[in-house]
Amino acid sequence: MTPQQLSAATGASISRAQSWLKPIEDSMAAHGIDTPQRQAAFLAQIGHESDHLLYTAEIWGPTAAQARYGRRADLGNTKPDAIKKSGGNPGRFYKGRGLIQITGYDNYLRCGNALGLALDVNPALLEQKPYAALSAAWFWQAHGLNELADAGEFVKITEIINGGHNGLASREALYVAAKQAMEVAA
Repeated sequence: MTPQQLSAATGASISRAQSWLKPIEDSMAAHGIDTPQRQAAFLAQIGHESDHLLYTAEIWGPTAAQARYGRRADLGNTKPDAIKKSGGNPGRFYKGRGLIQITGYDNYLRCGNALGLALDVNPALLEQKPYAALSAAWFWQAHGLNELADAGEFVKITEIINGGHNGLASREALYVAAKQAMEVAA
């Protein structure tokens, strides 16, 4: 992949794409994101989730939705360990990070165990390029998104990553550009 392809597929500037090229390529290779179709879907999604490879951490307000993170049992944020390790603020401590925003204590534990990182005590590691890319590729593979990409199920991929259709128009526009950049047949 060239920096120009990565730029087109994610909406990032050429210089930003150049700085992300190796971590993204290495992460895709490690997690079976190895066909143009899979790569186009992956790159479009991380392009949207990271605001064109600009952010590796969720911008914290907190918004009303973010304020509820700390009370979300489905994220593991109400567990005693989550509260203790976060200094009493699991919502903010385990906010979204990485190119696909890993969010919540349980997700940091799963990702950390898979990648051999102590993300439950140092979630900010996912703000670093190699880990931001690797966590996104791990999430992709762990949630069966390669197979959905193979089937052209881009909306379903969005639902799994986002829990709904937030930003769907932006994601789909990036997907069109990514398929062109990666030379995926229409």
